[in-house]
Amino acid sequence: MKFYILNGPNLNMLGIREPAHYGTVTYKDLVSMIEAHCKERGVTAVCLQSNHEGDLVDWIQQAYFEGADGIVINPGAYTHTSVALLDAVKSTSLPTVEIHISKVEEREAFRQVSYIRAACIKTVTGHGVAGYLEAIDALIGHLKGADPACK
Repeated sequence: MKFYILNGPNLNMLGIREPAHYGTVTYKDLVSMIEAHCKERGVTAVCLQSNHEGDLVDWIQQAYFEGADGIVINPGAYTHTSVALLDAVKSTSLPTVEIHISKVEEREAFRQVSYIRAACIKTVTGHGVAGYLEAIDALIGHLKGADPACK
């Protein structure tokens, strides 16, 4: 199996940006944790981060054309603004899990809207960086037909 793990704006600032919401783990440490977790499960992880919406759209499409089995995405602030990301995920039909480090449902009102969620099989919020591992496992379960929580 091959998963694209996509991260949107400001996630490169993990460990620096608002540690009360996002913790102190750095982006580099997050990628190492994801890669080790995926390796243990026989999954190839392609971890990418950009502050640019178009890069994320390109990578969603690239995942499709390169035969990836699924996507885990933390769209960052694009969660609340990007119909382009929604359309990209919908167009590929790749099973996608939305992940947020913080508990967005308990934060500002504007963070309650997720455009991309409509195209995702599951959303994980508020479990810190460990939420990525939960999202990966949910995607594996979905692909193996073993996760009833995924639609």
